[in-house]
Amino acid sequence: MFADHDNPSTAAAAAPAQDSESDKAKNEENPAQAGAGEVVAGVKGAKDEATAAPVAQADGDPRPENAAAQGPQAAGAESQGKEGAAPVDAEAAAAAEEAAGSEEMSKLMEQYGEPVEGASQNEIIEVKVVAYTEQGVVVDLGQKTEGLIPAVEFSETEIPRPEPNATIEVQRTGEHKEGYLIVSYQKVLRRRTWERIDAAFKAKDTVTGKVVDRIKGGLVVDVGVRAFLPGSQFDLRPTQNLDNLLGQELQVRITKLNRRRGNVVVSRRAILEEELHSKRAALMETLTEGQVVHGHVKNVTEYGAFVDLGGIDGLLHLTDLSWGRVKHPSDVVKPEQELDVIILKFDKEKQRVSLGLKQLMADPWVNAAEKYPAGGKVHGKIVGVVDYGVFVELEQGIEGLVHVSEMSWNKKVTHPSKLVKVGEEVDVVVLDIKPSDRRVSLGMKQALPDPWLQTADKYPVGTVVTGKVRNIAEFGAFIEIEDGFDGLVHVGDVSWTGRVKNPHEVFRKGEPITAKVLKIDPENRRVSLGIKQVNDIWGDWFKTHKVGQLVKGKVSRIATFGAFVELGENIEALCHNTEIEDKRRRDEGASMHRTSTGPLKSAGPLEPGKEYDFKIIKISPETRRIGLSYRAAVKQVERREIDQYKSTTKSSSTATIGDAIQSKLSAR
Repeated sequence: MFADHDNPSTAAAAAPAQDSESDKAKNEENPAQAGAGEVVAGVKGAKDEATAAPVAQADGDPRPENAAAQGPQAAGAESQGKEGAAPVDAEAAAAAEEAAGSEEMSKLMEQYGEPVEGASQNEIIEVKVVAYTEQGVVVDLGQKTEGLIPAVEFSETEIPRPEPNATIEVQRTGEHKEGYLIVSYQKVLRRRTWERIDAAFKAKDTVTGKVVDRIKGGLVVDVGVRAFLPGSQFDLRPTQNLDNLLGQELQVRITKLNRRRGNVVVSRRAILEEELHSKRAALMETLTEGQVVHGHVKNVTEYGAFVDLGGIDGLLHLTDLSWGRVKHPSDVVKPEQELDVIILKFDKEKQRVSLGLKQLMADPWVNAAEKYPAGGKVHGKIVGVVDYGVFVELEQGIEGLVHVSEMSWNKKVTHPSKLVKVGEEVDVVVLDIKPSDRRVSLGMKQALPDPWLQTADKYPVGTVVTGKVRNIAEFGAFIEIEDGFDGLVHVGDVSWTGRVKNPHEVFRKGEPITAKVLKIDPENRRVSLGIKQVNDIWGDWFKTHKVGQLVKGKVSRIATFGAFVELGENIEALCHNTEIEDKRRRDEGASMHRTSTGPLKSAGPLEPGKEYDFKIIKISPETRRIGLSYRAAVKQVERREIDQYKSTTKSSSTATIGDAIQSKLSAR
């Protein structure tokens, strides 16, 4: 290892701009000038450190060669971000001052440097090692002249001493000491090393180096001289820890070389990229859509995972990881995990590959209709809660929606989260399933007994119930019998006699009401109630009377179309004009008699306030209507009396049947 390259700061510096063609030509023509330049290079080290080559960044981009040109803020940001040392302004000022001082020293060294030796003094010759002394290694220069390699070349460096009688190359220096001509073994080795490195740089050959130091921004690698390996150039991906690489040998490629300044930058990534490109080109020729390939997970992101297929990366999207719900890709795959995937899409021009993992597993929706038929009761787990319902997982890959309206029979659900939480297991009933759309509708309340039907069983038709008025509408009032079980009292079922025009005049919210259950509609979940049916005098009357029966009634009022007859308390029937008298007798005289301005005083023989016999000719329990006939009752009475007369009369033969009937009717 050479003394002027033992400074870590010099090796850490990034490679500056390449030598100009004139500098190279000058050095090749006059090696002595190159040797003198090496002295100046040592002084320029400080300047080179401040204006060195790029240092690896976190994003993998190199820092510009002249860091000072970026301004004190850039230098300060780098220092504080990686070392957290002095404040930004102080460090920038120190770096600028050091660079200015180094530049000034370089100008002085160039102006007052040692005179360039002649070509003969820097001539490289082959010599033979003859002896070791305290002063150094004695060599035979020929022509009975001996030369001396100073001992300092071996004591202050790692260069081994040549073996006795070995033939080696040395360079004349033109100096003499104690009768010896001073020659340099170190300069020849250095020159040969630089020639080898330069040849490898031009040919882009791979060289082997050993990691000897860890510095800011990367590593120092010994490739014959100390070379800088930026951290971003170590691997294809950023490497977090470079400290454990000390002592390892690496295959690298020289990417930047400045022999005059002694700067060398190497890269391991360049070799890996070439290998990757070669593998990628070969792999691109073999990939096809639908092909199952093997790879390992390279990176996991929020939207999926990148899988290395052996030269090219493919994207395994979040939606293609599993048939079931996946919160984060890391729940399914991990970095460096090996797995088989299927190629879903392949764009050879853009070198993009879309991969799928769930496609290698059976699609659970294929037999979903047979496994989960409509009406079936299944067990599931709540995996999501939204404003309009909850999602229930029946199995991995099959989720159904329970709408908020299908969650409870009685409770008015303000938000699904008030009833259930994610992770709870529930029983549901399949309401509808569409495998083609991958949708299934579920119901939670259907898995429980319907309290409405249970309550309806408690109150069959005819039951008298008591409840509170919950709401009043134009057509009636809703009575709450139990929680969630209401019935409607229509305005027509409030009273037998009176007509309710405005329900608000009859009902008040919250007041108790007693009514009878008239009808139950389970399909529409409706209950019809009646108040007037609680005291059903009509029903009792209908039970004891039938068509054709004679009844006694009192004429309550006369109308133009007939007479209303009161048969009992709040029970009224109608005897139409056609049923009061025969048509002949109606035509003979006016059947209706009224005062000039008052109500009708009579309808034929019928007068208000008097009782008569009537015959029931029509009964309608549904409409609560009764039809009567006065003339039919008269005829029936006549026939009955004639029959009685025929069977019982033994009176005078001179009496006529007509006179007997007439006398009886007159008596009535």
